[in-house]
Amino acid sequence: MADIIVTGHKNPDMDSVCSAWCYADFKNLTDTDNNYIPVRCGNLNNQTRAAFESAGITPPAFIKDVGPKVADVTKRNIVSLDINEPVFKAIKVLDEENISCIPVFEDGRIFKGIITIHQISGFLISENLGKRPIYSFRINNFQKVLSGYFYKRGKDSEFSAPVMTGAMPVEVSRVRIEALKPDKPVLVVGLREDLIRFAIENEFPALILTGVEDDARLPFDFDTYSGTVFISRADTAETIRLLRLSAPVKEIMNTHPEIIQAESAFDDAKNLLVNSKYRGLPVFNDGSFTGIVTRRCFIEKPLKKLIMVDHNELSQSVPGADQAEIVEIVDHHRISPQPTKMPIYMNIRPVGSTCTIVFSHYQSAGLEVERGSAMLLLAGILSDTVILKSPTTTKEDRVTAEILATICGKSVEEYGRQLLENSAVLDKTPPSELIDADFKEYTEKSMNFGVGQAEVINLDGVYRLKNDFVSELNKICVKRKLDWAMLLVTDVINENSVLLTTGNPEVEDLLIYKKLEDNLFDLPGILSRKKQLLPEILRAIEDSGLTKTRKHLK
Repeated sequence: MADIIVTGHKNPDMDSVCSAWCYADFKNLTDTDNNYIPVRCGNLNNQTRAAFESAGITPPAFIKDVGPKVADVTKRNIVSLDINEPVFKAIKVLDEENISCIPVFEDGRIFKGIITIHQISGFLISENLGKRPIYSFRINNFQKVLSGYFYKRGKDSEFSAPVMTGAMPVEVSRVRIEALKPDKPVLVVGLREDLIRFAIENEFPALILTGVEDDARLPFDFDTYSGTVFISRADTAETIRLLRLSAPVKEIMNTHPEIIQAESAFDDAKNLLVNSKYRGLPVFNDGSFTGIVTRRCFIEKPLKKLIMVDHNELSQSVPGADQAEIVEIVDHHRISPQPTKMPIYMNIRPVGSTCTIVFSHYQSAGLEVERGSAMLLLAGILSDTVILKSPTTTKEDRVTAEILATICGKSVEEYGRQLLENSAVLDKTPPSELIDADFKEYTEKSMNFGVGQAEVINLDGVYRLKNDFVSELNKICVKRKLDWAMLLVTDVINENSVLLTTGNPEVEDLLIYKKLEDNLFDLPGILSRKKQLLPEILRAIEDSGLTKTRKHLK
C-alpha cells in the first residue's frame, strides 16, 4: 500500500485545507489499495482552525516539504550487536547478511557505535604491526567462538592480555613470558604439565587447554588457581585464531561515527556518504536511532506521490513538489501545471471553490457525505466565494452549498456569518501573519510577483497601519526574490477592498483602480483575487511590456 500525499497550496486558505482533507477522505473511501494523507504546507488561519473545530475534525498535519529524505531510504529491520558480542560474530554478520554497517547497542536500547569492515580490517591489521598485541577478553565469549566448555570460571570476567602458545621448551617459554611482564598472557597449550603448572603458579588470567580427551584425568589442582580454565576441542592453531576474535566489539567499534538525520535531504546525504570513507552510517530522528543507510540506499531516488488540490503550479505548491510524482490535480484556477511523464487525472473547472469540485466526486461515486465532511466542504465554498457573493460564484457552487447546508443542519447564511466571526481584524493581527495567511506567487512576462488576500470584518486602520504592511510586503519581496508584492484587503461585509502594494510605477500607473495615496488603491466591489484582481494585474503587466516596446521603437 503506497502513501499518497494530498496537499493544497502554500499559505493555505480555507478552501485549500478543507479540499485537501475531504479529497483524501474521498480517495480513501474509493481506493483501498493506497493510503491518502491530507497535509498542509502553511499555518492555519483563524477561520480554518475554527471550521475544523466546529466539524470535530483534526486539521491536516503540517509538512515542511515533500522532497526525498533520508527517512525514505533508511533500513530499519537490521541486525544489531550488543557491545559485548565477540568480533567473530561481527565478522560473521557482515558476511552472511551482506551489509556494510552494524549498529552496536548497550542493553539492547542505548546506541553506542557502529562496526564496519573498516573496524574489522583495522583490528586484524594491528595484529601484524609492531609489538605483540594486547587483546581485550570477555570470558563469556570463549564459548561463543570456541568449540569446547569451561572447566573452571575465573574471578575476572573481563581482562586484557597477550596470547601465547606453549609450543617451545619450558625454559624458552619462561624467558618469553618473563619478557611480557608486567602483562600476563592467556596461555593456549596442550597437556604440557610443566607449562600449565607455571601458569597456575604465576596466576595467568586464563588457560585454554587443547588435546584434552578426558578432563577427569587432568593431573592438576586448580582449586587455588583464580584464573579461567577452558577446554577447547579445536587444535592449538585454530584455537588461537578464534580466541583473538573473542574480543568484545566495544573494543574496536567506532564510538563517534558520522550521524545522518532522518529529515536530511536525499541528495545531501548521498553526497556526504559517497564522498566519505564510510559505506554505511546510522540515522537518527529527534535524538533516537532509527536505522542505517548505506551507499546502496542512494542508487535510486525515491519519489513521493502527490495530489495537488486548489492549485496546479509548482511555484505555489509544497516545497519539494518538483521532486515528487504528481498523480492527480483538482483545481479551479488558471492552468500552468508541471509536465508529467505519464498521463494523470485532472479535474480543473471554472467554479468558485475547489470544495465544489471535491463534492462532485462524492456524488459521482454515489457516496453520502458525513456531516463533519459536509461542514468542511461548505466552509471552503463559502470562504472562497465570500458567502456566494464573489463574481467567481457559479450555479454549481450555490446548489452544492445548499445541499451541504442541509446535511449540516444549517442555513448558508447562518454558517456564513459564523465563519465571518473568525475573520481577521487589522489592529489585532500582525502584518506578517495576515499577509502570509493566503499569499500566492505568479510569474508573467519574466516578472515575479505575489498577491496576498486578507478577509476582514472592516477596513478600519488601513491608513494608520499602511506603512507597516508595505514594509512587510517589501521584506517578502527580498525574501522570495519578487519584483512586486501586493495585499488585497477585503471587507467581506461591505463587499469592498483596498490594495496595498510595494510600488511598481511602470505597472501600477496602468491599473484601472483609483490611487488613494502612494502604495494604496481603492477597489470598490472587488472581492475575488482570482477572477477580478489577477486579470487586471496581468493586463497591466502585458501593457507595460507593449509600452516599453513602443518607446524602444521610437
